Amino acid sequence: MSSSDIFISETIGTAVLILLGGGVCAAVTFKRSKAYNAGWVAIAFGWGLAVLAGAYIAAKSGAHLNPAVTIGLAIKGGIEWSQVPVYFGGELLGSMIGAFLVWISYYGQFRAHLTDPEVLAAHNGTDGLVDQAAAPKAGPVLGIFSTGPEIRHAVQNLATEIIATIVLVLAILNLGLSDNGKGVGPLGSLLVALVVVGIGLSLGGPTGYGINPVRDLGPRIVHALLPLPNKGGSDWGYAWIPVVGPLIGGAIAGGIYQVAFA
Repeated sequence: MSSSDIFISETIGTAVLILLGGGVCAAVTFKRSKAYNAGWVAIAFGWGLAVLAGAYIAAKSGAHLNPAVTIGLAIKGGIEWSQVPVYFGGELLGSMIGAFLVWISYYGQFRAHLTDPEVLAAHNGTDGLVDQAAAPKAGPVLGIFSTGPEIRHAVQNLATEIIATIVLVLAILNLGLSDNGKGVGPLGSLLVALVVVGIGLSLGGPTGYGINPVRDLGPRIVHALLPLPNKGGSDWGYAWIPVVGPLIGGAIAGGIYQVAFA
């Protein structure tokens, strides 16, 4: 498979992943949405199904959709290291496209939410519901684009992302490779989607389970660039954790596989 084929496949697959995953976050967040306040279970299943859709679409390239998975597979020997930057590039571009499409799909809801006096009062802490010291760090719609911790503790947050990503990548590596040798097959994609749901329900509470560097970084960049009124900050002080943590977790998972299962 050519580098251009890999890049295009990963771009489209990751765009669908982020469109559907970010879409469920938007659906649960906005008051003018039929899924408003559907809760964490809806988000966990929504992200799992987003992984499934993206994986089927990007099956040609192995459907990594995640640099942590790419790293794990490279350590396992499923892909050449020379292909890693191509996967990374497609994954990052796709994540940004997906986040942009979420904004288009919920354009009216974004405008209504960010001009709602009640929402702005809560975000700014004027009603006593939000910690005023924490409010400037993340805007009122940043959670639709990127993850954030419930308790801001860098060591714990990083550890949570590493542990959750190890679970994800180990599961993927032990499913076996598809016929093209670059990722899991169709049944494997379904099982990975269920693993993502499980991680969300069990380990997603502390940080929102980024477990994918581009899932967080690409949409966070889009949040910073979009002309959203009253959008607040993009919380760049936290942004390194859902990037570095999953990369470390993917590498550790690849090492564990080589030692314990290869």
